[in-house]
Amino acid sequence: MKKVSYNILPATEEILKTMGEQIKLARLRRNLTVELVAERAGISRASLWNVEKGSPSVAMGIYAAVLHALNNMDKDLLLVAKDDVMGRRMQDLNLQIRKRAPRKED
Repeated sequence: MKKVSYNILPATEEILKTMGEQIKLARLRRNLTVELVAERAGISRASLWNVEKGSPSVAMGIYAAVLHALNNMDKDLLLVAKDDVMGRRMQDLNLQIRKRAPRKED
């Protein structure tokens, strides 16, 4: 089977590694085994190990399933890009500003 290559920036790789470590620590704090979390998430132990390593080849859905298996931590995914400061600034730059107020209808 051919190994797939990903174009991921080093900073993003570090974020994935940190996220994987945090997931592993969350599992260990809860005293859950790899087997139990993998079973709850519906994945193999090898996939869970890849998640805990922060592998970029793991699908986002698997990360979400693992977070859910750790007592509904998947709700934290709702915080991703919640406060998009840069996006809002870019949006504000594209807003058209009216030079005068609209006419009143009599």
